[in-house]
Amino acid sequence: MKFTKLLPAIALLIASNSAHAAYQLNISIALNPQDPIAVALQDAQQAIEERSEGELTVQIFPNSQLGSDEDVVEQIRSGANIAILIDAGRLSEYQPELGILSAPYLVEDHRDYEQITTSPLYLEWVEGLAETSGLRLINYNWFQGSRQMLTQNEVEAPEDLSGVRVRTINSPVWVKTIQAMGATPTPLPWSEVYSALQLGSIDGAEAQLTAAEGQNLHEVITHIALTNHIHLMTGIATSEQWYQSLPDELRAILDEELLKAGEAASQATEDAQASVRERMEAAGVTFTEVDMDVFRDRVASVYEELGYSQYREQLLTGE
Repeated sequence: MKFTKLLPAIALLIASNSAHAAYQLNISIALNPQDPIAVALQDAQQAIEERSEGELTVQIFPNSQLGSDEDVVEQIRSGANIAILIDAGRLSEYQPELGILSAPYLVEDHRDYEQITTSPLYLEWVEGLAETSGLRLINYNWFQGSRQMLTQNEVEAPEDLSGVRVRTINSPVWVKTIQAMGATPTPLPWSEVYSALQLGSIDGAEAQLTAAEGQNLHEVITHIALTNHIHLMTGIATSEQWYQSLPDELRAILDEELLKAGEAASQATEDAQASVRERMEAAGVTFTEVDMDVFRDRVASVYEELGYSQYREQLLTGE
């Protein structure tokens, strides 16, 4: 069933739930309910509703229940009271410069993003995004994990990815990154990756370990190369129209609790990496350490091709 056919039902659901509170925010995530990010959002939901005394309620829709990210973003831009957990690569369609936040090997550690997201340049882009697209990026501090290469055959070097069809996110910075790493980028919705691997329509995927385990990808791949090519930081984006309709006190509660939840989720995600790897290895997946400098050199061209080189130093120095 196409997403467009679901819109009336979703609108009715949102409207009926909103009848019990002055304001409601419906949050869409592609992750499963057990993911550290989903758990942190559930805690934020409780805190927001308690602090606002029920005036602002939150409902979480995991596993892309509201549709693909692209469909949800269009609903948000139309003013719907929906938010989405999203990476900057997808937002670059509306504010091109933001794509650098999803660029390969941008930072050495995900904590370095705090310097980036407090820089004047980043804050200028956030306002530009709101003005031109109707998307309000509330925060950008949700670390989902470092992206690794999941394949059927062992990958030690870029040459091993030649001809390998790898699922990635459908945005220029992601597609060009996977292409530069040596593989054939194949954009697909996250919910379709398991079946695509099972049927052989793709040969691999690139993903963070927690999300890969959440989709049981260890059942349909045999190798994981620890490329760490992108430290996947994401943010919560909602409708600028809806966001500005909130009273100041409710907007402050929303901002504070979602920021706090992002920090908690990031720490939980980091803490989960070792145990996820152990479970995957027990299931028969082989992990391979690679020379990341080789891959880093291969993807340097992405910054030039997309015009990001001029922004990198400004973001990392906070100027």
